[in-house]
Amino acid sequence: MLYALFEWLEAAYQPPGFQAVQFITVRATLAAVTALLVALFAGKRIIRLLRRRQLGETVRTGEDAGVVSHAHKAGTPTMGGTIILLALFSAVLLWGDLTNVYVLLALFGTGWMGALGFADDYIKTIKKNKDGLSEKAKLIAQVTFGAVLGTTLYFHPDTAEFGSMTSLPLVANGVIDYDVLSPLLNSLGWGIDVGWAIYIVVVTFILTGVSNAVNLTDGLDGLAAGTSAFVAAGLVVLCYISGNALLADFLNEIFLPGSGELTIFAAAVTAACFGFLWYNSHPAQVFMGDTGSLALGAAIGAMAIMIRKELLLPILCGIFFLETLSVILQTSYFKWTKKRTGEGKRIFRMAPLHHHYEAMGIHESKIVIRFWIVTAILVIVTFLTLRLQ
Repeated sequence: MLYALFEWLEAAYQPPGFQAVQFITVRATLAAVTALLVALFAGKRIIRLLRRRQLGETVRTGEDAGVVSHAHKAGTPTMGGTIILLALFSAVLLWGDLTNVYVLLALFGTGWMGALGFADDYIKTIKKNKDGLSEKAKLIAQVTFGAVLGTTLYFHPDTAEFGSMTSLPLVANGVIDYDVLSPLLNSLGWGIDVGWAIYIVVVTFILTGVSNAVNLTDGLDGLAAGTSAFVAAGLVVLCYISGNALLADFLNEIFLPGSGELTIFAAAVTAACFGFLWYNSHPAQVFMGDTGSLALGAAIGAMAIMIRKELLLPILCGIFFLETLSVILQTSYFKWTKKRTGEGKRIFRMAPLHHHYEAMGIHESKIVIRFWIVTAILVIVTFLTLRLQ
């Protein structure tokens, strides 16, 4: 909104200094400041409202708690993801280019998954149904977003040039195409384009995986928010490179005209997460709930996909990946050993991974800070892959 106003004033009256707002770096900085201030000032009021409505977290106790008990956190307000969403949307709506397809897709996806998470939190806290939304309902919502994002990127005039292609890390001018079937069908004389369908499947799989991974990581005070902040900060750089012709050419990366606007969005996500950490750091005054975790996962996954850097996610989001992998390994191994021996065995003391370290007696603050440090290192490693080509 403000960006559009400044553009109009600059074009109509050319007041001194207004042309600076045209620069992505300036608007990214303004968006970050806006998101941080909104999170800090609105956060206290939102937490007060959540407490007044008694929207507290329900914590497993007794045998259901597993090896680690968080009974002392019972009653802490949840649905704090609304703070992140309010800060993020305020910043992007003020300083982003709302005619840009990348920005619109990022806003839609984050809002869509945030609404899904809000519905899940609402059922758990208001309706007192600990199961929340059904897995089928969540899957339908995630597939819907994947279909919208994949279809738009494949067919929209501003993005259709790249179709189902993406960057291949560690390879000079590396580009791969997910569509391996259409050339085969064409060689057989069928002439059928199935690239869009393959791309939608890939996009949906990645979005679902990243969104659920952030959700699994949200188990300790400040863990998901801090890790997401570092990942989003990395995406600030990657988005800027993708939208800058000179930098993209220098680093042998795909230049995506218009994608630089995602720098504003990524900067707002980073600042919103840091602002939320003011209240979510140990001991947490509020939890983000599924409202925040599903939205952050969607935002991170969508940005990586839109700038064609999704193959870097296992590195950039290494902590999220390990957390998810620990759950998959734990569940699979337990079922396999129970089937073979009649008694299920575990690889970790508790899953996800952060609870394993808790069960070892490490304080949660130390676990969280160490995971942040690992994430910061992985962000740097991600940048290094751009030069190892």
